[in-house]
Amino acid sequence: MATLRDVPVGGTAKVLQIYGDGPVKRRIMDMGITKGVEIYVRKVAPLGDPMELNIRNYELSVRKQDAEMIEVDYQAAESEVQ
Repeated sequence: MATLRDVPVGGTAKVLQIYGDGPVKRRIMDMGITKGVEIYVRKVAPLGDPMELNIRNYELSVRKQDAEMIEVDYQAAESEVQ
């Protein structure tokens, strides 16, 4: 299972499922992260947290702790795997 946290800078992923309980899941969905949406990872802060994303034509910063709750479909390009 790949999560949004696993997607490298410059990668695009499609949301498959959001985990979490009540208010946390609701907050993530209120930010526009819903099943089926594509997310582009624009950059990551120097110390690794937060991640800056492009989603639905706007920029969003998400903590890596929250990014771990978002299951995504991400296929690494062959050049990234090597």
